[in-house]
Amino acid sequence: MVSKGMESVIKLLKNNANKEMEKRVEESRKGLDVIASITKLPKDVKIEPVDINGMAAIWISVPTSNPDNIILYLHGGGYISGSFISHQDLAMRISRAAKAKVLLIDYRLAPEDPFPAAVEDAVKSYKWLIENQKINPNKIVIAGDSAGGGLTLVTLIKLRDDNISLPAAGVCLSPWTDLTLTGESYYRNAKADPFLKYYDIAFMAHLYIGDNDPQNPYISPLYADLHGLPPILIHVGTAEIIEDDSVRFAEKAKKAGTDVKLEIFDDMIHGFQAFSAWAPEGQGAIDKIGAYIQEKLS
Repeated sequence: MVSKGMESVIKLLKNNANKEMEKRVEESRKGLDVIASITKLPKDVKIEPVDINGMAAIWISVPTSNPDNIILYLHGGGYISGSFISHQDLAMRISRAAKAKVLLIDYRLAPEDPFPAAVEDAVKSYKWLIENQKINPNKIVIAGDSAGGGLTLVTLIKLRDDNISLPAAGVCLSPWTDLTLTGESYYRNAKADPFLKYYDIAFMAHLYIGDNDPQNPYISPLYADLHGLPPILIHVGTAEIIEDDSVRFAEKAKKAGTDVKLEIFDDMIHGFQAFSAWAPEGQGAIDKIGAYIQEKLS
């Protein structure tokens, strides 16, 4: 039993910790949007708001987008940030390269809505496409970056487990597959990665996982049974602290018989495709993604 004075100290420290957490989350969300606001969408890009059973989403398309070919895009942001604003440009570029319409969803974020909220929203949006919009699963690709890449893999696993018709493929840009943070690249690439830091990743993981087991396959797809999944394309750079999340997942998926194509880009940082407006390496990778999606949807 502690004294009333110590109880007051503990309460004060907890309040300060909560305020610091809220500040970090707010800064993370604003930071992604600020980076994205530097680039402006071309005039030929069409944005259409849509409501998915109470969840906000937008359709993104360009004149060459085939309305029958659909990409369900799950944005990154460590499960605590990311928005329509932060990922419109990337989604637009993938739409143009793949000649497909992109559905960019505003899935719920931690800490307000931790696991399994994001998984539930991703599955709901996929079911909405095939049930409400009457889209053939063979004409859908699920794609995402970083946490959204991990969420893409989790969604494929959840759909398989629930016996829901699978999409034509999954596309992952530097997917976060292991929220136990055990990859050796966290240390090997610590100085090379200017985007992600271990303490930031750990902070995001804590807020998203809550009291759940981080090895839950719907949290960390690296620990799932990877049999019976559709073809998967994975892009990752050698200057990322989560490089091993992609490499280890690809190796395990291949052993399970899944058709996995892993492309590793030398010296590329986390999320380099999002900087295509300034760096040709990003657009080059997006062109490869577009060709892969076109092939799988043809």
